[in-house]
Amino acid sequence: MSQERPTYANNSQTVVVDADSFEFETLEETNGHATVVRFHVENPDVRPGDVLLVLSGSDIHFHGMIGMIEDGRGVATDRRGSLLPATVQ
Repeated sequence: MSQERPTYANNSQTVVVDADSFEFETLEETNGHATVVRFHVENPDVRPGDVLLVLSGSDIHFHGMIGMIEDGRGVATDRRGSLLPATVQ
């Protein structure tokens, strides 16, 4: 039986960025908050399956899995607790 889903390694990493300097494009939004974002991936070690964590001080504004990376841009999803404003920054 073949499995169609991508498999992610157990050694995923967390990519932490500051909310004030995080530049992203909103792909999906809910109630004015960006739930799916596209962003520039600066670190070549970042892989699908890693976690994007956007912080403002100690407040979590976005916490979601990076689902794909293409042409140096990643797409991450946080459909539960995103506080990022749904605007292009």
